Amino acid sequence: MTQPKARQARRQGAAGLLSVAAAYLWIVPAWAQQSDAAITGESSTVPTQILPHDLSVWNMFLSADVVVQVVMVSLVFASIITWTIFVAKSLELAGAWRHIHSGRALLHASRTLEQAMQKFHGRHDPLAGLVNAAHEEAMLSAEIPGEGLKERVMSRLERVESGAARAVNRGTGLLATIGATAPFVGLFGTVWGIMNSFIGISKMQTTNLAVVAPGIAEALLTTAFGLATAIPAVVIYNYFARMVASYKVSVADGSAEVLRLVSRDLDFQYRSLMAAQPAA
Repeated sequence: MTQPKARQARRQGAAGLLSVAAAYLWIVPAWAQQSDAAITGESSTVPTQILPHDLSVWNMFLSADVVVQVVMVSLVFASIITWTIFVAKSLELAGAWRHIHSGRALLHASRTLEQAMQKFHGRHDPLAGLVNAAHEEAMLSAEIPGEGLKERVMSRLERVESGAARAVNRGTGLLATIGATAPFVGLFGTVWGIMNSFIGISKMQTTNLAVVAPGIAEALLTTAFGLATAIPAVVIYNYFARMVASYKVSVADGSAEVLRLVSRDLDFQYRSLMAAQPAA
């Protein structure tokens, strides 16, 4: 019977120590806060009418300073622009890739530039522009024999490639701008909000965390908005940069196909001229 009583006494003693420790942890912070208030001359209690009741994102936005609200709205608008560009450019690139694949198949099936013109009749994609440019130069140079035709055709094809690259790059520069500036715009809102929080501290003559925390939370919310805007913009920009680079390579391959057709036509013409000459 002695050992069970000893164990029970130890358990009661441990429970008593835990109770004392819990009371100490509860009493000491309250005593410290009262001591700080006595030293600074502040009241340890904050009027309930100035304490925040709802710290949701919407209520923090409504209670924020006008400048901070403008920053948040501008970041939301930039985010909407980012996702609009993503959807529009994704659809545009999907259609462009379909035209590239079908156009490359038509070029592979063409033996001469004239056949390619017939196959690309009615199309308005970059490969059709390449074929039309080469055919137009071939018609203009019909009475000028020589290898200079390939150089003139190559010059026209380079202009068509540049136009296709500019068209497919449209809108991606705005993504880069948003991704680079959004974090700093959010940081500006954070700095402005924290500055207003310190001004509020000086006006209310209190450093109570319950009063200071809402203003700081509103300020930090702009940083979150900035990051939420910048990160998708950077990721989407890098994705489109890879897609556009691959698209340019495909257009350049199509340009090389057209140039081969021009060279083949020149060889056919040369062989026809040689066959037409009488034997010596």
